[in-house]
Amino acid sequence: MALQLYIGNKNYSSWSMRPWVLLTQAGIPFDEVMVRFDSLEAGSTFKNTIGRINPVGKVPVLVDDGFAVWDTLAIAEYLAERFPEHGLWPADPKARARARSVCAEMHSGFTSLRSHCGMNIEASLPEIGRIVWRDQPGVRADLARIETIWTELLDAHSGPMLFGAFSIADAYFAPVCSRIRTYALPVSPTVQAYVDRVHALPGVQAWVQQALAEHDFVDFDEPYRAK
Repeated sequence: MALQLYIGNKNYSSWSMRPWVLLTQAGIPFDEVMVRFDSLEAGSTFKNTIGRINPVGKVPVLVDDGFAVWDTLAIAEYLAERFPEHGLWPADPKARARARSVCAEMHSGFTSLRSHCGMNIEASLPEIGRIVWRDQPGVRADLARIETIWTELLDAHSGPMLFGAFSIADAYFAPVCSRIRTYALPVSPTVQAYVDRVHALPGVQAWVQQALAEHDFVDFDEPYRAK
């Protein structure tokens, strides 16, 4: 039985993007089940549908022969163990530990960037990016830390991805690359080049093109636009 991955709208769901890109870029077959965001309130169609699979009521959820795994980091670890031949984590133990560290930092941190620059692939919001950059020191601090992480890893592993070859870490930071593009956030040439390389990955491009085809306006995910 093929894996199933339950996700939200591709245009908005940064957490769904991570395992979807990981599976697609790695060439691991799976069936996508997209559950549209109608509301995140209890009793909504989204919550009722996902709640039958994941008691937390959130996406993404990976289902393997009836066994559900939720939380993006848990899904990544499960896939790495389930498909060791794909080398989803770096092979070197220290590099692997560092990759886990930066993914965990992304998982629990950068709340200002996530709060003020929600993922919106279809939108181009450079004017909002300029305002956020001017008024939100937390966003500037988050992006400075991300720049440090990426620059150090690209230097240490000689690119083109954070640990040389594509890994879970690149899938984990792919939504950040999307945010940088949407809001035209100022980054160094090294970081911008990495953003462009991630955007060009076939797995990322597939997600982006499908996000652009949704044409779905979800008001609570559109704080900067009225329609």
